[in-house]
Amino acid sequence: MVSPLEPKKKRGRIAAFLLAIDAWLDSTLYEVGFKAHEFWEAATVFFRRFRVKGWRRGIIEILSEGFTLGTGGAVVMLALAMPAFQETGGDWRAQDDFAVTFLDRYGNEIGQRGLIQRDSVPVDQMPDHVIKAVLATEDRRFFEHYGIDVLGLIRAMTENVRANSVVQGGSSITQQLAKNLFLSNERTLERKIKEAFLALWLEANLSKKEILQLYLDRSYMGGGTFGIEAAADFYFGKSVRDLTLAEAAMIAGLFKAPSKYAPHVNLPAARARANVVLSNLVDSNFMTEGQVLQARMHPADVVDRGDRKSPDYYLDWAFEEVRKIAARSRQHSLVAHTAFDPNLQQAAEESLEFHLRQYGKEYHASQGAIVVIETNGAVRAIVGGRDYGASQFNRATKALRQPGSSFKVYVYATAVEHGFTPDTIVSGAPISWGGWHPGNYNGASAGRMTLTTALVKSINTVPVRLAKDNLGIKPIKELAEAMGVESTLESHKTMVLGTSGMTVMDQATGYSVFPQDGMVGTRHGVTQLVTHTGEVIYDFAKDAPPPHRVLSEQAVSYMNTMLVQVPVIGTARRAALPGIVSGGKTGTSQSYRDAWYVGFTGNYTAAVWIGNDDYSPTRNMTGGSLPAMVWQRLMAYAHQNIDLKPIPGIAQPFVDTATAAKAEEAAKAAAQAEADREAAERPPVLSSRTTQLLRLMNRQFLSAPALRPEAEPETVSAL
Repeated sequence: MVSPLEPKKKRGRIAAFLLAIDAWLDSTLYEVGFKAHEFWEAATVFFRRFRVKGWRRGIIEILSEGFTLGTGGAVVMLALAMPAFQETGGDWRAQDDFAVTFLDRYGNEIGQRGLIQRDSVPVDQMPDHVIKAVLATEDRRFFEHYGIDVLGLIRAMTENVRANSVVQGGSSITQQLAKNLFLSNERTLERKIKEAFLALWLEANLSKKEILQLYLDRSYMGGGTFGIEAAADFYFGKSVRDLTLAEAAMIAGLFKAPSKYAPHVNLPAARARANVVLSNLVDSNFMTEGQVLQARMHPADVVDRGDRKSPDYYLDWAFEEVRKIAARSRQHSLVAHTAFDPNLQQAAEESLEFHLRQYGKEYHASQGAIVVIETNGAVRAIVGGRDYGASQFNRATKALRQPGSSFKVYVYATAVEHGFTPDTIVSGAPISWGGWHPGNYNGASAGRMTLTTALVKSINTVPVRLAKDNLGIKPIKELAEAMGVESTLESHKTMVLGTSGMTVMDQATGYSVFPQDGMVGTRHGVTQLVTHTGEVIYDFAKDAPPPHRVLSEQAVSYMNTMLVQVPVIGTARRAALPGIVSGGKTGTSQSYRDAWYVGFTGNYTAAVWIGNDDYSPTRNMTGGSLPAMVWQRLMAYAHQNIDLKPIPGIAQPFVDTATAAKAEEAAKAAAQAEADREAAERPPVLSSRTTQLLRLMNRQFLSAPALRPEAEPETVSAL
């Protein structure tokens, strides 16, 4: 039998156990606290021995603050250095493994890549005067500094201030090599910071001789050549081992401005620059005036190369294509037949340069890029900038710029694929989307209109409404990528107005789908790769994947019907070609930083971008101004003496003045009809006469004397 007192005994034992634990915790914590207090007192007494007073205390305080600031600075420097050091990933030492000779569409040689960089002569085998000429001009203290020449930078700044212009550069050879190996030529603070850290990294990982060797082998030297050995062969028909002092001075003058001082282009300028190099040799005490006198009196002559101009931007892009195509091939010495058209290339370069010279200052625009694609997908011309010698950065294939309204074609293409037609009535009224309130150009308001009018007049609120209420962002993004846009598009609602960065090549590829009847997958620069023995290892016609459809024939017809009206009655009237039907779309990014015109005929598609490398705004330049003018001059030349092809969905490729006038009259009539319809849909309002009378009555009421409450109302007799 269990005693009723047993549960009470158990509870008593548990309570006693818990009290014991509590007592142990209290005593332990007290002991720990007491010991800690004793330790702190002992430590305080000990460190009081090191307390300093007077002037010594001031020194200690300064050192302490310096250590704190130094630690913080080290953390900041590390944060800045990390992005730069990420650029060193991969096998950056490896030279290009391919040796490729490029031919244009007619079979003429237009340049080389790969082999021209691998033909390296060791620094030890180069004449002493060649090395001295380079160092005297580019980096006199190369063997004394550690990547960044502070004294040289101060000297250059002093000389520039004296001359009131940039006459000397402050970058060391190591900094220039860092830029050539890892960075672009964009003039940004971020790039300069990376360049400085990478210069220090190169000095820590390479010997001075290795740095100098890489610099001499990989610098662009004009005429499509890379490296001092290739330049010696191109300009003088000899190896760098055999260069005279006069020739070495001319070569050394090319490193900073190869296009400006290329002797096959401007021999007087090259000789003047060589004379500066000779003076540098004397000023740096590398040579005496007597040693350079003979070179001054007998300047170098160059091999006659005619007026050859290498299409370097196109070659750089085509070389990347070759490496992708032949990545698994055992044959690395190749001949590449390309789609390059020298006449179209010259016309594109001339049109861009002509208009930038004429109007660049007016619009505050300094750079541009162009891509021309034939309707069969062949890339015929690439302009990656105004001067390859000044900047090898390819703005046509690598620069990401906001397309602005030129992106709207992908929104409208998605819309017509989802059942919209050019005559569908849409609303251009103001719209709000998650706190975003896009407006139209110049703040203009718009009512109800057809899809065609919205596209032709570039109304902003319509594509936003289409995306918000009918399409969504995902289908638009997917269609743009399917049409050939390779740049990463942000899945944000503002994308519909062209805020995601795209390349000029992206735009030309995407728009070429319209004249190609909705097909994609035909863009190419390399038509055939063969070995020097004639073995064909790649043929685009046989080996490239077949093109596939991304837009239905009906959608293509609808889009082309709308786009051909943009140069006639829309925002791109300056792009209209005389007698030839063309379509396209203008684009202007935020703050006028980027201006675009992308257009096409039945024969060609061309994308034109104009802006500034430093992303500074232009002076109110829109896509319908300078880009449209560049496009028009180029395409007018491109369509001379060729068979015109019709644009899919458009009856014939020709247009005359009468037809254009009729189209404009029809557009005016349609606009008037829409205005009348909007007026009919608005609720009745008071006439102007009634409004005037009401205002008059209001003024009379306000000016009338106040009524007295105590006065009796007058009796009005009935009439």
